[in-house]
Amino acid sequence: MHIALTIAGSDSGGGAGLQADLKTFHQYGVHGTSVVVAVTAQNTRGVRSVQAVSPELVGDQLAALAEDLPPAALKTGMLATAPLVRQVAKAISGYGWRHLVVDPVMVATSGDRLLDEEARTVLRDTLLPLAEIVTPNLEEAGILAEMPVHDVPSMELAGRRILETGVGAVLVKAGHLPGGVVGDILVSRLGIRRYTHPRINTTSTHGTGCTLSAAITAGLALGRPLEESVGRGIAYVQRALRAAPGLGGGHGPLGHDVPTEE
Repeated sequence: MHIALTIAGSDSGGGAGLQADLKTFHQYGVHGTSVVVAVTAQNTRGVRSVQAVSPELVGDQLAALAEDLPPAALKTGMLATAPLVRQVAKAISGYGWRHLVVDPVMVATSGDRLLDEEARTVLRDTLLPLAEIVTPNLEEAGILAEMPVHDVPSMELAGRRILETGVGAVLVKAGHLPGGVVGDILVSRLGIRRYTHPRINTTSTHGTGCTLSAAITAGLALGRPLEESVGRGIAYVQRALRAAPGLGGGHGPLGHDVPTEE
């Protein structure tokens, strides 16, 4: 069985973060391991508090996996602080782990900030050059590219700017654009590819970014090419959105127990 690792925060509501990642890994048939970098107190309505784990403990978790359960692919989610980003980047580089997916979690679905300003800069400078792909939404793409992102041309331009960090590819997610069709854009040195799908009208959108990046990671762990992993991941998220159980009074979790193949 292939191993996929998630390095992220814990979501007490079970809809995003490590919990969403591990559910997704399970559905893909890969063994999920995890490194906890922060604990959040949150539910479908918002984040109450965030407590970062010490860089030393994060380093110990990474070392434990490196010596016994090294991943075939891995992802990062919320990394919270600059020291944590540095610790994670140093470990990934030192252990020579490949097939890194960076989900640059900066803002929660509820609007709560999850990454401080210094950490954003460190992420861009130290983690992205190690990554096979980064998966920002419109706001995150704007922060990473240092420009407003509000339509298809600006999505493409932002993607090209983010490529200059050294990342292998950029998937700019279009879920926050208006319209009945969503067109996510994959920008790489090979060109631009668009993944279009109908918009699903639901408030159960908590953890969509975590789930998509985890699905891409699982695909890479299984040895699938990047573009195929992205396409299959987007399709899995669409099925999970349609199967959302409607829990909570805010942005509810997805239905992660759907099949990964139609």
